[in-house]
Parts: sequence; C-alpha cells; structure tokens
Amino acid sequence: MSREPDEVSVADEELIAAATQVIDRNGDGQMHTVGAALRDERGVIHVGVNLFHFTGGPCAELVVLGAARAAGAREPRTIVAVGDAGRGVLSPCGRDRQVFADQHPDLRVIVPTEHGPVVVRAVDLLPHAYRVPAGPVQRLRFRAGHLDAVRDGSKRITMRFHDPVHVGPALLVFELDEEVQLPGRITSTVAKKVTAVTEQEARADGFLSSAHVLPLLRDYYPDLQPDDEIVIVQFEVD
Repeated sequence: MSREPDEVSVADEELIAAATQVIDRNGDGQMHTVGAALRDERGVIHVGVNLFHFTGGPCAELVVLGAARAAGAREPRTIVAVGDAGRGVLSPCGRDRQVFADQHPDLRVIVPTEHGPVVVRAVDLLPHAYRVPAGPVQRLRFRAGHLDAVRDGSKRITMRFHDPVHVGPALLVFELDEEVQLPGRITSTVAKKVTAVTEQEARADGFLSSAHVLPLLRDYYPDLQPDDEIVIVQFEVD
C-alpha cells in the first residue's frame, strides 16, 4: 500500500541545495543539465551530474548512486535531482524509477508538486512496476554458540568479511549437528575498515572492546588485515 507523501525536512532542503550547487557549478546547458544529490546511511552527501547522449547517457540520479557506492555508501537514504537554469526539483524518469524500485524500494525521493517539493518512497513512484521473480533467500550463517543470543535478542549485529549480504529477507542458519534455521531480515549493512569499528559496534557484537575485533575475527577469517574492509550487518528475527 502506498504512503502519503512527507513534507521536506531541513536535511532534505540541504540535499536540494547540494544538487542545485553541483549543477550550477558544472552545468553546460548541453550534456550536463541536471544535478543530483544523495544522502547515505552515515549522513554523508554525494553529488553527481547527468551525461546526456543520444544513445542513452546516464541520468544524474544513476550517476550519483554509482558515485556514492564508490565512496563507501551502502544504503542510500534520500535522493533528489535538480535542473539547471533555475528549473528546480525534477521528478525521476521511468528508467530511474524502475532502478529505484528494484534496488532501493525504500529510498526517499524528493519530487516536485504544484505546492512545492515533497518526499515519497521509491516504490510508490512505480506502483505497478515489473518485479524480477524472487530467487533463493540469502543465508546468514552463524556458529552454534550464537543461537541463544540471537533468539533472546541480545545479538542483532554480526561482522562479515568477503561474505556478500544485502538488505532484505534472510535465513539465519546455525551450524549445529542438526542445522537450525530462523527466518529473519537483514536491516542494514555498513562497510568500514576493521580499525574504524567503534566501541559501541564492537560491544553490540559481543566483543569486549574494539581492540578485540581484529584478533577474534581472525578466528573466522585468518587472512583478515587491519586495513581490510568488513561489513557490519544488522538483522532481525521474524
């Protein structure tokens, strides 16, 4: 069911300003005519501009999604596009809407109305979108000793290295003699270097401190190095 649009917040206004600035500074009125800005899960703002070409050059929204990913963003939260020459906030095209719906259905998208910009969910921009048939549910594997903590809710974070996961439904699998599976969902993934793990994140995953993260994770990943990037995974049990 679609939701009613939300009013833009102060943070959303900042995002609109960032998109406006990037196209005002870099637009040429020909190939580069739209700027986009995206805020990620860390609150970092990324910007990009379109590249028009008759073969289908990328829209600014797709450029900024790629740029944000390259800069370490893993969960785009809000996106907006702004036209050059004072055109203001623009609605995403059909291709962008399909990409949003497929890749980031809960992405907040700032769109124009006759009364000013509002915020809608990406999935609501394309209510009858084509959906790729669902494949096998991803599995998030744990050692048997974590089962009780996951069941009682005291463990809701895990750290992974070279173990691809994504936000969405998941089976939480525990490696006992008789495998135990709990239906759940991965709610967020944040990539960072081992040395950047905070004390709070370390304790949430059961470590005594951040200093214990590297030596104890090496029990799972012997080749892990201090500058390697791990993924902090937050999950829920259904």
